[in-house]
Amino acid sequence: MNRRTFLGYGSLLAGAVPAAAAPAESLRLEEAEIGELRRHTAQTLTRYYTARIRALNRRLGAVIEMNPDAMKIAAGLDAERRKKQPRGPLHGIPVLIKDNIDTADRMMTTAGSLALEGSPATRDSAVAERLRAAGAVILGKTNLSEWANYRSTHSVSGWSGRGGQTRNPYALDRNPCGSSSGSGAAVSANLCAVAVGTETDGSVVCPSSICGIVGIKPTLGLIGGAGIIPIAHSQDTAGPMARTVTDAAILLGALADPASGKAEADYTKFLDPRGLRGKRLGVARKFFGISPAVDKLMEDAIAEMKRQGADIVDPADPPSEWKFEDAEGIVLAYEFKTDLNAYLQGRGATARVRSLKDLIAFNEKERRREMPYFEQELLERAAEKGPLTDRVYLDALERSRLLSRTEGIDAALQKHKLDALIAPTAGPAWTIDWVNGDHDSGGCSTPAAMAGYPHITVPAGFIFGLPVGISFFGAAWSEPALLKLAYAFEQATKVRKAPRMLQEVRFEA
Repeated sequence: MNRRTFLGYGSLLAGAVPAAAAPAESLRLEEAEIGELRRHTAQTLTRYYTARIRALNRRLGAVIEMNPDAMKIAAGLDAERRKKQPRGPLHGIPVLIKDNIDTADRMMTTAGSLALEGSPATRDSAVAERLRAAGAVILGKTNLSEWANYRSTHSVSGWSGRGGQTRNPYALDRNPCGSSSGSGAAVSANLCAVAVGTETDGSVVCPSSICGIVGIKPTLGLIGGAGIIPIAHSQDTAGPMARTVTDAAILLGALADPASGKAEADYTKFLDPRGLRGKRLGVARKFFGISPAVDKLMEDAIAEMKRQGADIVDPADPPSEWKFEDAEGIVLAYEFKTDLNAYLQGRGATARVRSLKDLIAFNEKERRREMPYFEQELLERAAEKGPLTDRVYLDALERSRLLSRTEGIDAALQKHKLDALIAPTAGPAWTIDWVNGDHDSGGCSTPAAMAGYPHITVPAGFIFGLPVGISFFGAAWSEPALLKLAYAFEQATKVRKAPRMLQEVRFEA
């Protein structure tokens, strides 16, 4: 099977995936949580998910590369478990990670770009180190919006030059959002137990919402950022993506860096089905209005939280009214140039590009393969920026923190004495459009992204069979409190349904 066939450049079949497409395995582990998966050997699980990827990824395009050493790693972990206690709840569990997270093995790390193809990373990222220490099987890399969606103002989420187009597992003509597109689609379609994505602004929570799963964008610094192809160090972070809050909490515990001083080894201890009782939640009303259907779904979710004992403050928008001017855009452009140049210099002599300037030139040379649908305006704008000592950058960074923290999330929490804020994470998936680019209708990711504060999304319901998530976000290092709220909401509603990989949305009469 060649790479292009494996990644799914072939035609899509109409309707739901037939039963014959399912892996030829006696096990039925779709939707299984980590607690159930741990009853099986690492080799059994690795074979199962590998077979499922081979059967379904041609249509979905979620996995960009498989780890050729996965079975060997699984065998070693099984042997270790026979001799002594497992390392933890992730021992032997297959995990997929986004293709901008370095692994010092036989897989590549490319951010979806052909410019980094054939140039492996020289050392593990902090994320890979933590996963290996926890006993996880890194099964492969997931596709993404190329360069984590920092390339063009008219980009198509889930598309990369190396991986092609990732599709939404609920309707294959729909977008999975991004930039952690493959991680979201793979988890939702049960191609792995859990996955790791990365976020600068929305890249974990949006694909999680639109693919019907749980996503955690943690406080900046809770998870080590070394070895992740960067956009901006003031906002970049990895984050867990899972089908349930419990599994997301388990993965967060494995990834959290003790050096942060805020890490918990076990976040599942905060999960309480009565966790909404007595909590004050503020409605970030500014992020409503995506559509009447989304608003109705959110009002139903708020009503359920009230039934579960939550005290709802509505509205609870801060003095900034969530208006951020262009501060974020300036910060990202400056930091992207500096951070990417530093990263590329560390990739070693085999790297075909060693700077942002080299990357822009490569894309022009390989225009047919790299820019068939959209350009590289964001790369070009970033290349024009100066050093991080420029007053324009420093003023924008200060303004960004003021608007998102002091006059944003912190102000709303303090004014209304809130435990957290709630809002629709995003609207339902839009159709994939290579002509016009993305046409999503908004979301609430920016405040927590700019502030560097935690943000969790949980499935809240469906609109024409497409998932929509609800967000819980709050103060720095409030992951335990947010997990408690998210888990209580999940247990009260239990709305997730596994995708059927339909060709398109079915509008029932």
